[in-house]
Amino acid sequence: MQEIREFFEMVFTGFGLTDAVDILLVAFVVYKLMSFIFETRAEQIFKGILILVIVTFLSDLFNLHTLNWMCKGAVTLGAVAILIVFQPELRRALEIMGRGKIVKGRVTQTEKEEIKDVVHAISNAVRTFSREKTGALIVFERDTVLEDIAETGTILNAKITEQLLGNIFYEGSPLHDGAVIISDRSLYAAGCVLPLTKRQDLSKSLGTRHRAGIGITEISDALVIIVSEETGIISLAENGELERFLDAKTVEKRLLDFYINESQITGKLSSLFGSSGWFSRFRTKEDVNKKIYGAHVYGEAEYDEAEYDEEEVKEAEEINEALAEDLTESANAAEQERKEEEDG
Repeated sequence: MQEIREFFEMVFTGFGLTDAVDILLVAFVVYKLMSFIFETRAEQIFKGILILVIVTFLSDLFNLHTLNWMCKGAVTLGAVAILIVFQPELRRALEIMGRGKIVKGRVTQTEKEEIKDVVHAISNAVRTFSREKTGALIVFERDTVLEDIAETGTILNAKITEQLLGNIFYEGSPLHDGAVIISDRSLYAAGCVLPLTKRQDLSKSLGTRHRAGIGITEISDALVIIVSEETGIISLAENGELERFLDAKTVEKRLLDFYINESQITGKLSSLFGSSGWFSRFRTKEDVNKKIYGAHVYGEAEYDEAEYDEEEVKEAEEINEALAEDLTESANAAEQERKEEEDG
């Protein structure tokens, strides 16, 4: 007991406020670093490095000289290897650290109309793509600049219209197989090539278009809308995750949220959705999966109730559920067939 007491007395002797702040800051940095690692594919590589360090320690402890020499050599080269292997993650971390937004004043009436036109054009185009089973891949740029991705396609820097999107993704168009990059409220580039995700846990029913949509969100903070060419299913990718079976009205709401956050319209979202905000007339449909439908951008002086078509909503939900069941059955059948071939 005496030794324990002396140990704690030695540790806490001279411990002041500066030391406490220092420990808290280090703990915060370590926590954020670990959170970032486990949010990316770096998790598996980090586990491998940890195992290597443990083996190095144990081989030294038990005098396994040859194994210890090999492990120490691997650790020495590991410093350089980490910079190479973790390059995408390090780049993303530095971009996150360097982001900063300037709070703007209240958006002008002209900007409101531009947001309204852009959101309606995109959501209407997505609705048409889904109905006609036209494949589409639309990337919305945020803070991470996608200039290197845009250079793989054709720079347009054009006004966003439903007709332009339809022409780009029309099957006979030379740009229809690539992605469209939307920067702010303009169509910056089309026919762009996106990096594919390397995740192995994705459903086999997801094709190249979906894997490209997920891939670009793993190395940037972009938002991606994907329309399946085979099924017409609308999906949304963000932060390396895929959300499927959306409808055009949900896409419209998500795009409004996107432009609100990116434009920093008032500096505080609460002022937009408060009793006097110009988004105060949004209405939720809680009895239909608690999703928001029929959201529109309205001017301050003129408000209209969001329109709902109950039958249309139910029909869309039923179609999405049926498609989900069909895809699940197809995946299960393919898996069963694969197992039978392996057993045979």
